[in-house]
Amino acid sequence: MDFLSRLRCYGCTILLLTGHVTLSSSASAAEESLSRSWIETIKRQAEDAVLSKTAGGRQFWGDIYHCSGWRIQQNVFSGQCRLIDPESLRYTNGTFAECRTVLDEIARERNLAPQNGPAVILIHGLLQSSRCMTSLGKSLQNAGYQTVEFDYPSTQISIPEAARNLDKVIQSLDGVSEINFVVHSMGGLVVRAYTKEFDDPRIKRMVMLGTPNQGAELADLTRRSWLLRTAGGPSARQLGTRSNGLIPQLPVPKFEFAVIAGSSGTACGWNPLIPGDDDGTVTVDSTKLPGASDFGVVNAMHSHLLWHEDVQTQTLNFLKDGRLNVDREPQPIPGLPVQTVSQP
Repeated sequence: MDFLSRLRCYGCTILLLTGHVTLSSSASAAEESLSRSWIETIKRQAEDAVLSKTAGGRQFWGDIYHCSGWRIQQNVFSGQCRLIDPESLRYTNGTFAECRTVLDEIARERNLAPQNGPAVILIHGLLQSSRCMTSLGKSLQNAGYQTVEFDYPSTQISIPEAARNLDKVIQSLDGVSEINFVVHSMGGLVVRAYTKEFDDPRIKRMVMLGTPNQGAELADLTRRSWLLRTAGGPSARQLGTRSNGLIPQLPVPKFEFAVIAGSSGTACGWNPLIPGDDDGTVTVDSTKLPGASDFGVVNAMHSHLLWHEDVQTQTLNFLKDGRLNVDREPQPIPGLPVQTVSQP
């Protein structure tokens, strides 16, 4: 079986498993909506595998260096690196030093524009890739931000391992004067894990979209299935609500951040398998992180947060002015002031 076929089978396996979870409960409209959300996610994963000029593999390669849209990625299994251009065309394989040498030559020959000004690092969630952040990225670019799409193999490495890759990318952003984050789902936990080990004085603000800051109740359910635990990988096993798990150990960021949650606007939410209002995957209550400068809720399912017009508007508002909505006062989440959180 070739590489693409294995990826397609991987996607189909997850689709069947998630379909089993949905069909095992009553056939309500809410469950049908949840199923559609999962199907859309798997379809986008399949498109990634088929359309990428690097033959897919985004669950096996992680970014460790960025330069003006070019990336050096490292394979999670072999440790080998590859250099890809902004269109995902692979230029060379080899060691990091070999890829860096080729990139330096390309930068000189093509007179690549230097990295400067304010930047926004876009970080996807579990089972996704940076491609899902394209719409948000375009709105940020139109507002004058340089965007850095951070890919990490979310089903193959732990959240702290992804955070260490993120640090390497941040260190590569020479010339960038300001760093912000826009993160979806587990991507927010990657940043929190980053702040536990690292820091950078250029970091200013972050917007978290549907991040399970208190743990994901849906992850607790999947722990009962060996197949789902295996498909999700080590990071998925760290998403639960256990008091002795990873998430309670993650610090509150020292810099300003806002939280946007998806909601159905009803007491039972989109997904009857988890308690309270939710976006089909993460509950509204789970997204809340004490210390947030602002909090907002939009009527959207988990994956739809990335394309929601109000989410894009509120994200830009917060990055620019520190508030999600210009027509209302910020709604901070009570907790310890962010400046009191110490870093190792």
